[in-house]
Amino acid sequence: MIAVTGATGALGRRVADRLASAGADVRLVVRDAARAPEVPGAEVVANPGGFDDPAGLETALRGADTVYLVSAAEHENRLQQHFDAVDAAVAAGVQRIVYTSFLNASPDAVFTLVRQHHATEERIRATGVRATFLRHSMYADFVPFFASVEEGRAVIAAPAGDGRTSFVSRDDLADVAVAVLLRQDTDLDGRALEVTGPEALTMTEAAQVLTEITGRPVGYRDQTVEEAWATRRPSGHPDWEIEGWVTSYLAIAAGELATVTDVVPTLTGHPARTVAEHLRAHPEDWAHLR
Repeated sequence: MIAVTGATGALGRRVADRLASAGADVRLVVRDAARAPEVPGAEVVANPGGFDDPAGLETALRGADTVYLVSAAEHENRLQQHFDAVDAAVAAGVQRIVYTSFLNASPDAVFTLVRQHHATEERIRATGVRATFLRHSMYADFVPFFASVEEGRAVIAAPAGDGRTSFVSRDDLADVAVAVLLRQDTDLDGRALEVTGPEALTMTEAAQVLTEITGRPVGYRDQTVEEAWATRRPSGHPDWEIEGWVTSYLAIAAGELATVTDVVPTLTGHPARTVAEHLRAHPEDWAHLR
């Protein structure tokens, strides 16, 4: 039995569909059963409190052998949510955790949320449960999300400098996850796999890809840290969240997201998708730029 958390999300849904197609015994752990995706043969278990209700999560995971633990959405108490989820999985008797971490997770990463991923990895390791860490690069579908329309022209304004990012398609991330989840051997136990796209693009190059795909001119404007904060504060989001946004770009500028690996082709048997290939396959990801 493989339990999939975050099964209503873009990544969890992809993984659940692929596992079911492969004939796996799948349990979808969701907040609202009415919103669970229709996955043939899958069991649906509702845990309305999500990671904020570790007792409920423990109940939802009982009987599962493996859990695909999708990291929580941005939250002020995200790290504690992760710790509680890990503890709940162990208490439920789960024998293996496959956790969605982030590229080059470390305790001193520039990107603040990546430090949380490192701490979560360490929490999982300390339990002694079998585990594999899928360290995802930044999602390819984030590229159009970065752009905002200004006077008819789309602009990516960020303090990323000329740093590069190995944007990865969620389709590839799901394929890798399923390949790992279905393996019966222990070769991947304790390993952290850096899962990336096939190329590392600067923001200028990413803007050029958007221009090509959408037909709308897209440019990149480098910002100072002060400008980045000033342009994001009017959103009304709390400082801890804005700090996450800003430091993600600073991590790009620092070269922390430039790593390119062969994990996707090695585990899936197909090449990793480029940003352009992903966006052509998913026009819904850039519909707001039309």
